[in-house]
Amino acid sequence: MYEIVQPTEKLSKDSIRVWRISAIITYIILIAISGALLFASYHFDWVSWVQIGLWVITGLFVLLSPWSIFIDPGLSYRYFHYGIDENYVRIYSGIFFKTDLVVPMTKIQYVEADQGPLLRKYKLQSITIGTLGSSHEIPALNEAVAFELRDKISTLAKIKEVE
Repeated sequence: MYEIVQPTEKLSKDSIRVWRISAIITYIILIAISGALLFASYHFDWVSWVQIGLWVITGLFVLLSPWSIFIDPGLSYRYFHYGIDENYVRIYSGIFFKTDLVVPMTKIQYVEADQGPLLRKYKLQSITIGTLGSSHEIPALNEAVAFELRDKISTLAKIKEVE
């Protein structure tokens, strides 16, 4: 019987910084929108239960932001591993709810390298592995590692690259 590789590869250390910046931007936008809605609720004299609900939502955003900005990126980095061999891609992730994903090379239909503005600034890429029913992501890899990984997976899965 064939033994599936244990995931030992880690993401780029810069992934923590990218995730923190992304969380800061997200929470600034969320708190600004809820603040604008709070202002509108008082300016247009909305019913009191709407104002109370908006205060609760704004408070939740403020209370959850330290977790998402300071704690979650470090833990996500620590608990994300991946491994690749000639038969399987294995992705292990999760802080509280752990996921151990095994994708057979024969089921892979495409491999994609993605890069948004934040990832581009830190020279990182995300790899998306697509199967018939779903897609799976390995986020925030160094560009060289990401392209090497994409080429390795596509070769092992026998995917022809369209040029």
